[in-house]
Amino acid sequence: MQFAICRVTLAKTGQAWMERAGMDFDTLEQFAGSAAGTFGKGPFAMVIAEDATELTSTLDHVQSLGFRAIFVVAPDGLAVPPPPATSEVVRHVIRHPSRRRGTAQKAVNALIALVPGEWIHYCFNGEYLFFPFCEDRTVGELTTWVMEERRTAILTYVIDLYAPNLNTHPDAVCLDTALLDSSGYYAETRRNDAGDILDRQLNFYGGLRWRFEEHVAQPKRKIDRVGLFQAMPGLKLRDDHTLSDEEMNTYACPWHHSLSAAICSFRVAKALRTNPGSRYDISDFRWHKSVPFRWSSLQLMELGLMEPGQWF
Repeated sequence: MQFAICRVTLAKTGQAWMERAGMDFDTLEQFAGSAAGTFGKGPFAMVIAEDATELTSTLDHVQSLGFRAIFVVAPDGLAVPPPPATSEVVRHVIRHPSRRRGTAQKAVNALIALVPGEWIHYCFNGEYLFFPFCEDRTVGELTTWVMEERRTAILTYVIDLYAPNLNTHPDAVCLDTALLDSSGYYAETRRNDAGDILDRQLNFYGGLRWRFEEHVAQPKRKIDRVGLFQAMPGLKLRDDHTLSDEEMNTYACPWHHSLSAAICSFRVAKALRTNPGSRYDISDFRWHKSVPFRWSSLQLMELGLMEPGQWF
């Protein structure tokens, strides 16, 4: 096992600088073989780096939310930027072919087994987690409040972002001028394999997956993801981005509305523009309901794309 050393400060003022080790794992199997407790206390974030597009901005955004460590799953040869010299957040790098089918599930499930009781967020590069009041409150404050509500998971909606000018930005990625859909989202009843309605579970749709559904396979059209949850012994992330504990897939608890969050993502736009099957059929993602994204949790709440529940 190799160790990449990153310098961090353990306090903002008055204490000496110290070094903490961010671990480099040559394989996902090597990471999964780590001893439980190796990585200390969370909350933790895992970023699956499919390529270098906006990897730095994704890591910086995750870091700004207050996660204590970030695990980056990246293929050999993809450079992973180190954290800023003054950062308290450790970045661990796990080498694995990140585009291989099932990578997210395999990597997240490995992390679940290693950090029981800790909160985990996972996303891909070019994706950005927003939760109510995240400009002023940390993810640690968020998860503490959610646990007081006797909840162990936060449902997140993946909101598509896209560049307004595909001639200027042919991969549809531009942070400065990003657009999102202000309407067109809907939900339908979720059922199990036997056809029974699942209590307080819905399948959510919208965004580019809805408007360009002819280019998106049916199993990939949902925009809901349990993107922030508490690791439990035996818990598994499934292929459809739900968890093996059905209560953790619910949008609300039985007694009142629950807080939800959003993952704002360029991933679908980039895929539609780089996939040969859709690239030449799409010249513009804009429509009459496109609005500029203000990188604001308030905007997402005003659009109904997440809600604070009882958290004020």
